[in-house]
This record gives sequence, structure tokens and C-alpha cells, in this order.
Amino acid sequence: MSEADEEEDGYQGPLTLVAGETTVSVEAHVAGHFDPLTGTYRWVCRLAPDTAVTRAFENGDKSVRLLAPGGHEGSGTLSPPNMWGGHTVSGTGAPPYALPEVAPEE
Repeated sequence: MSEADEEEDGYQGPLTLVAGETTVSVEAHVAGHFDPLTGTYRWVCRLAPDTAVTRAFENGDKSVRLLAPGGHEGSGTLSPPNMWGGHTVSGTGAPPYALPEVAPEE
């Protein structure tokens, strides 16, 4: 496997989190990779601490959508708050950022 195959794709910046009736703008860092064993794209998003996100989690809203500038959207599962008060969102499939286009192999 080459170094290029091992690189993760990602995004860092503002996202809109939609959890149940809660919609909030949060700072986020998202990274992901293609999993060749399952044939899926897996990604994880680290959210900056936000009381509205914690409240949504405590209300049972764990299935969330993340919307990024440019119209990219991903759906995932919101985790409990970490020791710094932030949350993570884990997803499989389309991430909330543009994936680089890969030229077909010849």
C-alpha cells in the first residue's frame, strides 16, 4: 500500500448539526477513509463543546445530520460528551464534506 492510499480525507470548520428539533452551528473536525474490507466510507467528526449539542444528546437525539457549506451532508450517531465537553459523530457513507475525485485506473 502506498502512502497516498493511507491518507485520510477531511474537513475542518463550521458545520450545522441537526438533531431532532435542535439545529446548531458548531466548529468541527471531520476525517474519514474508505474501508476496503467492507467497501464503505467511514468517517468521524469531533465537535467543539456546545451546550445545545449536549442537551440534544441528553434528550435522546443520537441520530444526527451534519451539513457543511457547499451543500455536503452526512448522517451519523452522536456520542456522549467527552471529558472536554465536546462530542463525536460517527458515520458510514457520505461524509459532510466533498470527497476528492479519483481518476479511474487504466
